[in-house]
Amino acid sequence: MSASASAVATERVSALLSRERKLFAERTPRSEMLASETAKHWLNGVPMHWMVDWGTPYPLFVAKAQGITLEDADGHTYVDFCLGDTGAMFGHSPPAVADAIRRQADRGLTTMLPSPDAAVVGELLTKRFGLPFWQVTATASDANRSVIRWARAATGRRKLLVFNGCYHGAVDDTFVALENGKPRNRPGLVGEVRDVTSDTIVIEFNDVSALEAALRTGDVALVLAEPVMTNCGMVLPAPGYHDALRSLTRNYGTLLCIDETHTISSGAGGYTGTHGLEPDFFVMGKPVSGGVPAAIYGWSTTVDGQIKDYMKNRESGYSGIGTTLSGSALQLACMRAVLENILTDDVYSEALPLAEFLERGIDTIIRHHGLPWHVVRVGLRAEIVSAAEHPRNGTEALLFAHSEAEHALHLYCLNRGVVITPFHNMMLVCPQTKLPDVERLLDALDGAMSEISGKLPLRNTATH
Repeated sequence: MSASASAVATERVSALLSRERKLFAERTPRSEMLASETAKHWLNGVPMHWMVDWGTPYPLFVAKAQGITLEDADGHTYVDFCLGDTGAMFGHSPPAVADAIRRQADRGLTTMLPSPDAAVVGELLTKRFGLPFWQVTATASDANRSVIRWARAATGRRKLLVFNGCYHGAVDDTFVALENGKPRNRPGLVGEVRDVTSDTIVIEFNDVSALEAALRTGDVALVLAEPVMTNCGMVLPAPGYHDALRSLTRNYGTLLCIDETHTISSGAGGYTGTHGLEPDFFVMGKPVSGGVPAAIYGWSTTVDGQIKDYMKNRESGYSGIGTTLSGSALQLACMRAVLENILTDDVYSEALPLAEFLERGIDTIIRHHGLPWHVVRVGLRAEIVSAAEHPRNGTEALLFAHSEAEHALHLYCLNRGVVITPFHNMMLVCPQTKLPDVERLLDALDGAMSEISGKLPLRNTATH
């Protein structure tokens, strides 16, 4: 157990979890019945097996989602700060997206040919994210797979470099980890028959010396990076790290892809636009079409030249890049609605002060209860980290994790009508979030931390 975890009273956490799981079962008999029915035909009783990773006795079945409000099968309502783990980052069924879906439904959903929205969306993507050339995929996983393939083709190199604890969707090449400093396939990787480390290098985030040593060999086609690590707990880049990353990749002829699927919370141009990064490739999925499955990847003029040179000389045949439903009329209609109406500087400028208020509130509550934790915020995204200090890399972030306490936090909140992400307790503020919603979240967190710390709540309205 890490030092930070041992400082939390485990007996209080265990008692809290036991009580909250019982309360969940008492509140949600309809969900329990549905779980029994779905178990007959679905793996783990759900359409996608991650849906059971909430630490609840059985899944919560959601009957309706609108704006930031969820309604479960038992009729309970919740304020949603998970927002589909950024898939619904701009709220559930934003009016502009819902209108676009209705309009496009009468015009056809997919034809394997471009729709008139393609020209408009291309211009909007270039204006918003700075890169001139784009493609559409069904998911960010598909986008990252495509970028890896194009980078290898463009450079003639085999190797991919990623960071320990990274998350780039379901891309096989990225499922590597460091164990006692040695690379290996990520534990738990299902059905992988090859040694992924044969073509993927894994190093720690923020380690400039390791980065240069890996790139110096001259065989790395691509560095695939989150600008802030987000799936092992929040790991912020050290001052100057992104400058070093860009300088070293250019120096050694390696292409750089920034995966913004989670860090689009930073601003309308993502972390890339907010902090002036200059990637060769850019990936974003989940929220780009307001909840309809879609993702985009873009690349620079220089990379475009490399790709075109490669395409002139390659053998004829199927590229292995792209799927039939990618670039559909429905995806483009929804992306246009998001880019024109939601993914804008004005929308972010209105929502960011509320995210800052949330960050300050959580920090105050943690300090009041004397817990060895802290809060990290990247734009509209906040997260409670189970350590007193910022982790410097994926190894530290994973050591700091205290899953029982984290489960207790989100389950306590869930039973009081507030949804936060169960994976390391991430919270999103969206354009439709209001001050009373944040106050309700802070009340719930204060109540949960009071149970864990044994101290009285800070906020008079905390619910027990």
